[in-house]
Amino acid sequence: MSASSDDPRVGDLSEGEILRGILSRLAPSTAPVGPGDDAAVLAAPDGRVVVTTDTLVHGPDFRLAWSSAFDLGWKSAAVNLADIAAMGARPTALLVALAMPDDTRISFVRGLADGLRAACDALAPGCVVEGGDLTVSDTLTIAVTALGSLDGREPVLRSGARAGDVVAIAGDLGRAARGLAVLFSRFTDAAGSPLPVDPAVLSPAEAHALAAQLRPTPPTALGPIAADAGATALMDVSDGLVLDARRMATASGVTIVLAPAAVGGEPALSGGEDHGLLATFPADTPLPDGFRAIGRVAARGSDPVLVGEEQPPAHGGWDPYRDWDSGRG
Repeated sequence: MSASSDDPRVGDLSEGEILRGILSRLAPSTAPVGPGDDAAVLAAPDGRVVVTTDTLVHGPDFRLAWSSAFDLGWKSAAVNLADIAAMGARPTALLVALAMPDDTRISFVRGLADGLRAACDALAPGCVVEGGDLTVSDTLTIAVTALGSLDGREPVLRSGARAGDVVAIAGDLGRAARGLAVLFSRFTDAAGSPLPVDPAVLSPAEAHALAAQLRPTPPTALGPIAADAGATALMDVSDGLVLDARRMATASGVTIVLAPAAVGGEPALSGGEDHGLLATFPADTPLPDGFRAIGRVAARGSDPVLVGEEQPPAHGGWDPYRDWDSGRG
């Protein structure tokens, strides 16, 4: 198929032409040196920089039949912004590396840039894309590095939970998992291959869940607020509440006891990709607005996580080395 003149393939363009198509759609840089040189120069307000990175790969992490370019730009930003917030920091910049098949249309690249910008504007105002990289690959891959500022506060680690603390969550639990279930149950063919999503056949609840899966909205503004309120431990719930709570409990040397009535059913326990913030606070500390109590921290027992008085399944949530074949969406 020949490339159309108004929507050429990236393989028919130079790197400079592709970059101009991206940069023209992003928010202007406010850094001392932004995109366009060999490297960016960023300000570090208190001399420290919080850094995280995440990679989305076509197949295990997303399916083009289900996700638009805008969705992918939004999601690739959101998952990284959540990790910065989970340290009690404020996101300040993104670096984006794209590896694309050469038949990728430039309209797709522009849509991806639009999604990146929209996510930053909505979830972390002032955070912009400051640079990145382009290369060719048979598999579409989006790698994002996010940077953040602590603004003078100390980072909140997952290792700080103490017996007697209250366990709290900000954001959704299980909604993205329900959206993924909709995709696999409603929009695959007999062989299991993905089919395009038809919004007209979705119930309001299904559409709501699907939005959480394709365009997650982590409560990034609440990370610094939790830190200022005295959170003793904090982390992003990306792989499922039980799995991530187990990571926090193990790092802290405690047992986290989740209250079944406060958490909800199985999707809330094992479903990932909501990107809520899991936190612990001293029992005498009022929870910040946006957080709700879902359990307590106890002295370390036989299992790092309990749901009520029961041990949850040993494996629950998303593990890329165990779950690759099933895909996350």
